[in-house]
Amino acid sequence: MAVALGKLVADVKEQIEFSDISNRILAVDAYNTIYQFLSIIRQPDGSPLVDSKNRVTSHLSGILYRTSNLLDYGITPVYVFDGMPPLLKRRTLEARANRRANAMNEWAKAKEAGQLEEARTHAMASTKISKDIIDSSKELLKLMGIPFFQAPSEGEAQAAEMVKGGLVYASASQDYDSFLFGADVVIRNVTISGRRKLPKKNVYIDVKPERILLRKLLSNLQINREQLIMLGMLMGTDFNSGIEKVGPVTALKIVKEHKSLSEVIDYVRQKYSAEFDSDPKEVFELFEHPETNQITSQEFNKLLSESKPDKNGIMHFMCDEHEFSGDRVGKVADKLLELRGVKGQKGINNWM
Repeated sequence: MAVALGKLVADVKEQIEFSDISNRILAVDAYNTIYQFLSIIRQPDGSPLVDSKNRVTSHLSGILYRTSNLLDYGITPVYVFDGMPPLLKRRTLEARANRRANAMNEWAKAKEAGQLEEARTHAMASTKISKDIIDSSKELLKLMGIPFFQAPSEGEAQAAEMVKGGLVYASASQDYDSFLFGADVVIRNVTISGRRKLPKKNVYIDVKPERILLRKLLSNLQINREQLIMLGMLMGTDFNSGIEKVGPVTALKIVKEHKSLSEVIDYVRQKYSAEFDSDPKEVFELFEHPETNQITSQEFNKLLSESKPDKNGIMHFMCDEHEFSGDRVGKVADKLLELRGVKGQKGINNWM
């Protein structure tokens, strides 16, 4: 489970326009973004988009159209994919698999009963990212000329490292874990902005990008990043379940009064007669010093300059292979060529 910092970041969220981050490079949390595409881009009964071979294509639609829209705004997305998950995440992954299985059963029941709204809600909760989905996502990104990196472990950690290293402006993710990994700037709602219907309600809202600065968050909470990590651990992260009955307000109070990890551990034992379900020192270390790849500015700029769209490849992959509309895909492909200045070979400045 991603750390639930929603209440604590409310005062420092800044609603922005895409023009505010034009000419910026964003490290996009690939798994998080693809999950959103798979969840949202569905039929009325919750069924994902598929081709005639029953291969899911919802994520391809999202990557093609929504990523190209970012380029239109002058934003350069660099997708960062998860690598091997830490052993501490195994319990979280198993719990997610169980929730997906339950949601799948409820989805089938709702469809059979003709309850389309209910069915769609359960379908979204059943979303799963398979190896085929990741492979096809990477193939399309390569054809589009969109750079991507493979993280050795957590993609959010790698994205945060790229922000701290000055390679990119911000980490683009829906989750707040990015702050625990040390991302200085996080942009939310980058690929899901627009008019959205609230689940089970006939209510629509406008979703706009949000910018959150780590320094403002820490200043507002009057804590440092180490305390923020401990706060997250008390509430629960992808690597530990947290302490029962400890919510954001209580967790904040605890880390303000007990500023070291050992003090927090002792307090939890005395106050709640509880222990962290994972080794707290190991969880803390995972956030403080995550496994990431060191990327030089030369390597990064080389990837940006060498990533170019391939219109014929896009048309074959999207239209011949996955049966998307030739007219719509062709327009996007032409726009990609224009935005990248391929005909004039304008080079890396087009990205930067």
